[in-house]
Parts: sequence; C-alpha cells; structure tokens
Amino acid sequence: MDSKSLQPVPPFHDKNEETPDIGGGLPVIEYWAEHTLSPEGAKLWQTLLHKSACLSCSWGTGGQKGGFTNEEGEKLQRCMKSVEAISAEIKPAVPVEVFQQRSIQELQQLTSLEADRLGRLSFPMILRSGTSHYERISWEEVYNIAETAFRKAPDRVASYSSGRSSNEAAFLLQLMMRSLGSNNLADCSDLCHAPSTFGLKQMFGTNTSVVSLENLKHADCVVLAGANSAYNHPRLMNELIKLRDRGGKVIVINPMMEIGLVKFGSPAFPVKSLIPGSDISSLYLQPIPGSDVALFVGIQKSLIDRGFIKTEFLKAHTEGWEAVVEAARSTSWDTITETCGVSQPEIEAAATIIGNAKGVVFGWAMGITQHENGVDNVFSIGNTALITGNIGKEGAGVMPVRGHSNVQGFGSMGVTTQKLKKGLQDALENLLGHPLSEVKGYDTRDLIEAADQEKVETLICLGGNLYGANPDSTQAKRSLSKIDTIIYLATKPNIGHFNGLAKHTTIVLPVRNRFENPYKTTTESGNNFVRLSDEGETHLKDADLIAEVEFLTELAHRVHGDYPLDWRKLRDPKFVRQLIAKTVPGYEQMATIDETQEEFTITGRILNEPKFSTPSGKAAMSTTPLPTLKLPDARSFNQSNVNGIVVAIMTGRSYSQHNTVVYKIGDQYRGMPHRNCILMNRSDAESAGLSEHQRVTVQGNVGKLEQVEVIYGAVRPGAAVMFYPEVNVIFKARVETRSGTPAFKRVPALVHA
Repeated sequence: MDSKSLQPVPPFHDKNEETPDIGGGLPVIEYWAEHTLSPEGAKLWQTLLHKSACLSCSWGTGGQKGGFTNEEGEKLQRCMKSVEAISAEIKPAVPVEVFQQRSIQELQQLTSLEADRLGRLSFPMILRSGTSHYERISWEEVYNIAETAFRKAPDRVASYSSGRSSNEAAFLLQLMMRSLGSNNLADCSDLCHAPSTFGLKQMFGTNTSVVSLENLKHADCVVLAGANSAYNHPRLMNELIKLRDRGGKVIVINPMMEIGLVKFGSPAFPVKSLIPGSDISSLYLQPIPGSDVALFVGIQKSLIDRGFIKTEFLKAHTEGWEAVVEAARSTSWDTITETCGVSQPEIEAAATIIGNAKGVVFGWAMGITQHENGVDNVFSIGNTALITGNIGKEGAGVMPVRGHSNVQGFGSMGVTTQKLKKGLQDALENLLGHPLSEVKGYDTRDLIEAADQEKVETLICLGGNLYGANPDSTQAKRSLSKIDTIIYLATKPNIGHFNGLAKHTTIVLPVRNRFENPYKTTTESGNNFVRLSDEGETHLKDADLIAEVEFLTELAHRVHGDYPLDWRKLRDPKFVRQLIAKTVPGYEQMATIDETQEEFTITGRILNEPKFSTPSGKAAMSTTPLPTLKLPDARSFNQSNVNGIVVAIMTGRSYSQHNTVVYKIGDQYRGMPHRNCILMNRSDAESAGLSEHQRVTVQGNVGKLEQVEVIYGAVRPGAAVMFYPEVNVIFKARVETRSGTPAFKRVPALVHA
C-alpha cells in the first residue's frame, strides 16, 4: 500500500489552542506525583499494590498477580483512571452534619463532582415521605422495610445494577430476584453495550469478546470504532503502541479526532513513548454519527471488489453470507459515501489495510452501540470480520471494549433481561425446582417507562446511578418518584441519591468497596479473564458499613426463608463461588479458586478456530440496511425565527470521568474548560453566526441548557460533543428496539444565540 494513502490525522482536525499535541504524556506523571505526595499518598499506594482487581474499566489490572500486573504477567499496567477511582474511595467519611444540616433541596443542587467529593458513605440513612432531610436508620429497620417491600407482586419488584460489584453479589442478586419470579434485572449495560451482547449472540452464539489479551498480541491490524480508549481504556493503548512498533496498522473510526488516538504518551514506555508520544492511528476516518453501517458496507464492497473476500471460509463456516455479499456489491458508492460522509478513497484505504493484514481485531465501544441501529452496527462489523476470515484464528476476532470493570461479569452471572444461555437457564431451573418466568423483564429504559406508569413498587440498586445515567432527566426523576421504596447500595453519594427519590421511602446503604471486603471476591475482565481479589480492610473509623453479599443473603433469607437454599450459608462467598461453578457455563474452575488462587480465562469464549456456539455451528450473517440520517430543522424545536444550527450531538464522558462520576470539571485533551461546553466544528458555528467562547442555548426535544460555551474542536461538520450526565436533561432518546439501548451518540439539538 502506498504510504500516501495513509491518513493518520483525519480531515477535520482543526483543534483549539488548548488541545495538546499528544494524549497521555507528562500530565499523567504529574497527576501520579501530585497524589503520591499528598496526605493520601501512603494509602493510595497501599491500595494500588493490594491484590484486588482494578475499580475502573474492564481492561484493568490487579488480582492475584499484583496490582500493576495484567493477566499476561506484564508490569506497569496501572493507569490514571485507576488512581482517580481509588483516590475517591479512600476519602474520609461524609460528616454526619452534612445530612443533618443540608436539606434534600440543597443536596439536589450539587453537581456530580460535588456529590462525589462529599466523601464516603459510612452509615445507613433514610429519607421518609414528607421529610426534608436524610436521617440515620438502624440495620434492623432497614431489613424490616426491605422485607416488606420485596413481598410485593414479582412484576412490581425490580433491580438495577452496575459493574462496580463482584460476581458473587451479582449472582446473588439475580438468584434472589428470579426466586421471586421476577426477571426485572435492569443493568447499566442496557444503556451501553447491550447491542454488542445481542448482536454477538445472534452471529456467533457468544455474548462477549472472542479475543484474549494473548490473542491481541498476535494481530497486525486493529480496527477501533466508536471508542476513545485513550481516555476510557488507557491500558489498551499500550497494546496499540506495541502493535505499531511491530509494524502493524491501526484504523480509527470516530466522528471527532481524539488526540490520544492519533498520538499517545504512555508511562509504560517512559523513554520511547512518554514525552515524544507514540503514533497510534495509521488511518483515521470520521463518519457522520450513526452512519457506521454504511461505512462498513463500503469497506465490505471494496474488499469484495479487490479480491480480499474469503469465499471458501464463508462457505465452510457461515450462513447467510451470499445475501450480505450481494448487498454490499449492489449498494452504489454514491449511496455509501453520501450516507457516511467518508470518501471512496478513504474507504478503499481501510479495505486495503484490512485485506493485506494477516490478523485483524475489530474493537468497538459506545460510538457503535448507542445508536438507533446499534445492533446493525455490530452486525456490520461482524460481517466485515467474516468476509475476510478474521475470526476463529490467532490474532483476529471481534472485541467489544466494555467500560465498567465487572459489567461483563454481571451478564455472565445472569443479571440480564435478555434470554439466558441454555446451560445457565437449565441450571437455574434445576436449582429453583421450576421453569423460570417467561415474562420479559424490564431493561433499564423499560424500567423507567414502567415506573412512570406506576407499575413498579420496589427497586433495589446495586451501585450505579440510575437517575444520572438515563436520558430525559426530568422523566427519570418523575418516574423514580412514583416507586414506593428505593434501596440504594453505594460506597459514595451521587446525584441519583438526591434526585432519584422514591414516593415514600428512599434508603441509602453504605457498602464496602472491592479492596475493603472481609473476604475474597471475583470479577471478570472484558477479555473473559476471572480475577480474584484478596480480603481487605476499610480506612474508615467507626463506620457502619456492610458487605453487599452480607446484605443480599440476609434480605433473601428474610424474604425466601430457606428456598431454594440456605441463604445465610452463602454469606461466605466461597460457597457462592461453588454454586457459580455448578451453574454458570465456563466458570467450572471457580470451584477450586479459593484453594488454588489460580485465576483463569473462561472456557468456550476465545475462538482460535471457526467453530461457533450457534444452532448450526456456523456464524450467522445478516444484511444491514443503511440508515436514513436527516437532522430536523429549527421549526421542530418550536424555534422558527432564531439564527442557529441543528447538529447531531454525541454525548460522552470527559477525560477525568468514570461513567457518571466526574473527577475534574474540564477536559484538557479536548480543550473544554468546564462541563457546560459544546465542542463544534468552526464552520458550523460560523455558519450560524456564532463565535468561539460565545454563550449559547442548546435545545433538545424535551429541554434546553443555557449559557453553554462554544468551543471549536476537531469534530466533523454537522456533529458536536457535550458531556453527560448534564446534557441528559435536553433529550428523550430514540431507543434501539432489539437491545433497549438509547441513541446517546446522535442527539439532534438546536444551537442558537
């Protein structure tokens, strides 16, 4: 391939003056130094070295190999996000006076950053109907209220969870709910990677990545679509740096230029990478938000035209391939390029790289899934992998890059409203002594809608921020206010505890985090690796904390008695692990992990040969219709006489943010100084008579934000970026019907003076 065809910097690359030339780099070292020398430094390093899984993303390190070591035994694998998460967890307890003196109305004024900085929760508290302040409550009263609340009709009881907790807590949660006869197991993954789970299961019979870390090391090309791993999965950047060093190529697909995906300075390679930065992208494409199907169909078309199609592989190992190939062949280049906004030469350059590679790994995150056609986006990526034979062999495959550290483990444990794998369903039915309920449970968006219709009486939230994570904040607040009883289990306060209030009783319970539990727990990485975290102690003095497993087993005992087993025995997670080993396919090694301390890769998930867990044993390919993408005009926002512009907003996290938890108000790598900014292409702003740093109104379909500062950035025309959860107030998102995931990455909004 001619080097001139490579495009490491995308066409819309005009960044603002505040944006640095590389991602990562010295600011990361400065952050580590600042926290090491702070009063929390000793506790921070003690925790970093503790044998427990990282609190941050699903690419985190830790476990029995040590805090800085990954599953392959490589050192220096901690990132700044890990330090941010630990730093927040080792803060002092929230002073009791905060809740005594501040009314709920005052607490509702706090930002996400301000709520997090209050400190650690250290005692159970309750907000009763008709009162204005949270007050301390005894554990006995907590259990009495919870037991009564869980004795409602099964369809009126629901749970919500995040990936912060352990496999053991996740398994107990779903078992307690299914023992009630309820499938209402909403999870944070419903809002992000549910299209990955649905799409991969349909195509390959798996819900997860088929690529291990070892496998990734043998790839010579990575296609990274809709992900900003430089911010959200920094450990993955080390693998991309090593891939480039061995002569491999990285294709980045993202409507905006993330500087860390162009060049990244990694502390893991202090001499060659940290200060000069390492080249990441070989080719950087900027499609129109929501047009990924068109881009991948274009890549397929070029692969077919250039003879890179693996017909014998398709005949032997796939079904439905003929229709996919014919659809790509028959779609015109004009239709493809007009839909996705990427030129034919750019698409052909991507196809040439992929076609010439020996092994390609296709990775993606929420820029692919959080669309109205998110499942089709996943199908189109899977089709591209199969057309080139890049699955079921070393150094190749499909790899969703998940966010929270144990979000994948929750799905493995059965915390899902999607159909369970047959082995897990059979095991649970055998345990319960009857078939599972066939009533479809509420996913996260269904839960909010059902609560709004007063169909939910009891809700338990195992971590997470249900209020803050949902689009249309006004509806989320209203819906939760119609639920009789809400019980939150959390380590720290968040805006959901102050805005997601129940009709009668809101309880917030302080739980131990991963490195404080008095027993070992396990988590699952995004690459299907199970980590074992050692016991620990909390730094909080005189705190009245509880372990999640202890609370769930006691509540289940009070609600279910000894059905279908002795719940109180499961207070020791060792016995939960033995139950998991008997129940969850691929987790058989969990039975002996307490004795062996041997962490493991879950069996049956990593594909080194093209054998798939589908009914036919072949990968099931599906055609993917190109989306019709058109932004509304200003009149649809009831604004006909304003001089403004309608853009497609991609909502996202800032650099120092983990899910809805904000650690810093600004984003130094995008040049956005605070949370109330909109990153726009200069040409879009100027066409509407707007200038950089001007304060504008951004209006969505259900609300608006005012005094928003315009920041020029390297985003393609027609698109813009704003931070969530703040921007959630302006829009009610369209929902991907097969997975329930909202379209956070294409939010039409009117920007005007």
